[in-house]
Amino acid sequence: MKPINSEKAPEALGPYSHGVKVGSLFFSSGQIPLTKEGDIISEDVKEQTDQVMKNVQHVLEAAGMNFDNIVKTTIFISDMNNFPHINEVYGSYFTGKLPARSCVEVSRLPKDVQVEIEVVASEE
Repeated sequence: MKPINSEKAPEALGPYSHGVKVGSLFFSSGQIPLTKEGDIISEDVKEQTDQVMKNVQHVLEAAGMNFDNIVKTTIFISDMNNFPHINEVYGSYFTGKLPARSCVEVSRLPKDVQVEIEVVASEE
């Protein structure tokens, strides 16, 4: 097991890595819409989703991967009414293969953000 951390993504909010690589698999921690400096990007759900996807990209790059390597995503959102907006931004990051995905509405997310995304990726 190899911890993966990106200097381009915000620091972890607790005792965890941005992700972990095990063999050819990469498991990310949930990414929220924080800038590198640790600030919430905006209150706008589309802008939050875009920042989350940028953070996911930075963490994938630190693992030597990209969006084409993602096999599964899990999206946590605080309001299912925002799903179409989140889906629009999320979808713009995938140009080839589409990964499997789950989307779950939760009562609260860290720092009271509106969206959090974690991924599982594979080198295969």
